[in-house]
Amino acid sequence: MLVLSVITGVCIIVSFLFDSKKTIKGVKKGLTMFLNLLPTLLLMLALVSIVFYLVPNETMIKYMGKDSGVAGWLIAASLGSLSLIPGFIAFPLCSILLKSGVGYPTIAVFITTLMMVGIVTLPVEAKFFGWKTSIIRNAVSFVAALLIGIIMMLLL
Repeated sequence: MLVLSVITGVCIIVSFLFDSKKTIKGVKKGLTMFLNLLPTLLLMLALVSIVFYLVPNETMIKYMGKDSGVAGWLIAASLGSLSLIPGFIAFPLCSILLKSGVGYPTIAVFITTLMMVGIVTLPVEAKFFGWKTSIIRNAVSFVAALLIGIIMMLLL
């Protein structure tokens, strides 16, 4: 993290030397975007923390741990398909899940369905692409997530 911060700082200084007005405008825009995302980020982190407090690690490991098998994958795939979590929350969440004992293949299934399958957003998608196309896309994405889990299992 320190290396990334130093590189970012150096890039900002170099950019400032070339065009100070654009750099200041860019930094202001970046800070505005960050401040707009901050309430959502904090709310999601609070909700995730509450869930992790209420659900014991043993329960999580039992249902989604390394030894949970296909049932764990299906639970992870279902949670990912039903959740509406942005990527900047999902990846730290997956880190927490890994530290809690959830295996990499299960995490791969969860994150893939989270990003590719949208049960909650299906009606909106269907308005643009039609029900048939939306259902087929989501079904193929769901199966692809399970295949990604199998690939991860074979690689690890």
